Amino acid sequence: MSTDSTPSVADALDKVRERIARAAHAAHRDPADITLVAVSKTKPVARVRDALDHGQRDFGENYLQDALAKIDALAAREPLWHFIGDIQSNKTRDIASNFSWVHAINRFKIARRLSDQRPPDLAPLNLCIQVNIDGEASKSGLAPDAVAELADQIVELDHVKLRGLMTIPAPSHDEASQRKPFAALRELMQRLNERGHTLDTLSMGMSADLEAAIAEGATHVRVGTDIFGARDR
Repeated sequence: MSTDSTPSVADALDKVRERIARAAHAAHRDPADITLVAVSKTKPVARVRDALDHGQRDFGENYLQDALAKIDALAAREPLWHFIGDIQSNKTRDIASNFSWVHAINRFKIARRLSDQRPPDLAPLNLCIQVNIDGEASKSGLAPDAVAELADQIVELDHVKLRGLMTIPAPSHDEASQRKPFAALRELMQRLNERGHTLDTLSMGMSADLEAAIAEGATHVRVGTDIFGARDR
């Protein structure tokens, strides 16, 4: 146990897993179909190791240099690393070489560079297109009506696999309001699949709204604060 008032990573993980299980059962879903991505950005290697010791396998990072140090330190444990932030062109080679998932694709240029730079001995890099589902000016991501064109381009690339969609909606404190943008993302994925895609991933829901996301079909929830505590600066 922690020696201060901060809950241990193990205790925090148990609580988040319980929330996921309750939300899944309420939605008549199998909790095993929902992947918890523990967002470990800014957190030290020791805290990530604590999570690994408690059975956590998937971790989200969006500061590349910080992430690479953790990836190197924990390579023997073989966690799955998810890059969840904006990507600059000069970062694509390291991301293509070290991550299993990228959750925030919004430009074909970046997807193409990731494909070109993915080492041939690795499995295709899993990609999600980031959708600005609320049309917030301050948010990254594509407008919903621009997603199909990018999806059609990405599926032609050789060393990446388009898996689905990701969003970070505007904060809301009641579940009914939280569910609306998640439902819109699910419906968008359904429309893409009706056009011939085979997407299976909805990366949506964080500490404050994972129940609403799971109710609307989330397959990946990205939780940082409720596992590791407030972000370290």
